Amino acid sequence: MDRGMSEEKLRIAFIGTGIMGGPMAGHLVKAGHAVTVYNRTRAKADAWAADYGGQAADSPAAAAAGADAVFACVGNDDDLAAVTLGDDGAFGAMKSGAVFVDHTTVSARIARRLAEEADARGLLCVDAPVSGGQAGAQNGALSIMCGASDAAFAAAEPLMRAYAARIVHIGGPGAGQTTKMVNQIAIAGVLQGLSEALRFAQASDLDTDKVFEAVSGGAAASWQMLNRWGTMAKDEYDFGFAVDWMRKDLGLALDEARVNGATLPVAALVDQFYAEVQGAGCGRLDTSSLVTRLPK
Repeated sequence: MDRGMSEEKLRIAFIGTGIMGGPMAGHLVKAGHAVTVYNRTRAKADAWAADYGGQAADSPAAAAAGADAVFACVGNDDDLAAVTLGDDGAFGAMKSGAVFVDHTTVSARIARRLAEEADARGLLCVDAPVSGGQAGAQNGALSIMCGASDAAFAAAEPLMRAYAARIVHIGGPGAGQTTKMVNQIAIAGVLQGLSEALRFAQASDLDTDKVFEAVSGGAAASWQMLNRWGTMAKDEYDFGFAVDWMRKDLGLALDEARVNGATLPVAALVDQFYAEVQGAGCGRLDTSSLVTRLPK
């Protein structure tokens, strides 16, 4: 079986056709599935349908009716609750045995709630936040961390191959979302360290290209260094994952830490630094703009 192809061609609904959801839904079409999308802004759903050859629906319920699998990639907990459990929500229209896969980054609390609701309705449910950004979605190279029962993961995994380079079943409901929090905690610390290192190099009048050549092959290397050092040095910050979204994600992690007792001093500090970046009107710049709060 080719990568990205499930054994049979299915009827699929995809809720949310933004910069992540749109390309992901498109990969499902390319894998041969019949895809119907819903987006709160109907014009975006229509544009997606025109680009990929799928269908657009007027509500989450209309998109989900008769679907074998329903995917979502929306904004936050409230958005997710609305498209699943609200009036015209997907859960009320899904057929028994269908699988719901949520790619939104949300709280572990709502992930567990949706799993319970799904089970009560005879549905399967997977919380499956992603890492890899807009480029990963477009290139079908996302990393997906999943929380689900074994049966739910088995139903969803062949479909997710259409846009994933790595899919890991972490554990039960909510485990995918808490793993995404781990991801964002790690990124926050790395970006702060990278920002300080770059400003230190600049203050020392070093050639930042040569510094990169010297240190990027050793223990200091990271994805952020390899992909953002050069652009940060040029004050370029238009790479998709915005500061506003990072603050949402760090807020989720800090909230969860209050529940599980973890201590996150660096994440809490970097969250405050990102608040400064937002306050300077840069909330839509990507996360590497953290460096802008440090003087050159």
